[in-house]
Amino acid sequence: MHTTSDQILLQLKTRGPVQTKDVAAAVAVTRQAARQHLERLAAEGLVEHVTERMGVGRPRRSWSLTALGNQRFPDTHAQMTVELIEAVRGEFGDEGLDRLIKRREAATEVGYRQALEGAVALEARLDRLAQIRAAEGYMAEWSRREDGAYLLIENHCPICAAASACQGFCRSELALFQMLLAPAKVERTEHILAGARRCAYVVTPWTPSTSEP
Repeated sequence: MHTTSDQILLQLKTRGPVQTKDVAAAVAVTRQAARQHLERLAAEGLVEHVTERMGVGRPRRSWSLTALGNQRFPDTHAQMTVELIEAVRGEFGDEGLDRLIKRREAATEVGYRQALEGAVALEARLDRLAQIRAAEGYMAEWSRREDGAYLLIENHCPICAAASACQGFCRSELALFQMLLAPAKVERTEHILAGARRCAYVVTPWTPSTSEP
């Protein structure tokens, strides 16, 4: 994405909801210019806002993408994928589809483990995994929380249509993350298919029990 409007859409995709001043700072324009871009995008149906009153002063607008705005970030081969899923389900039933998903999970695990080779520490594996997922279109990133746990975020799902048609893909991905980051605990806390803006996973490092010798 190169234009200012495209940069704003990307900011809302990865950081939204955000206020006008934060959008301006992120794309290096004045607040007035950011407001003009946002209002034009709102007129196109790509963004929307809610007005929040925060203490003394004028109410602040908090901007986020609309469903139409989210469509600017493509779902890879969505229609074809859904048709293939329904064809497999119709031909082989749900059990056959589950076997197909497990085979995909096993193949993906092999590829990911090769990419993670040499990354022993949890942070190193998490960083490598986020890079892989980002390259695959998930807009992935990670950070460390104050409590010592980590947050793996995927701001976009390039297979959302497929996952909607068969949530086995989402179960498979969670299981894959758990295997790759073991013995750390991986828990999905936000889910795009449940209406969240993003998918988020809390990764809690494993610590030996104090009761163990």
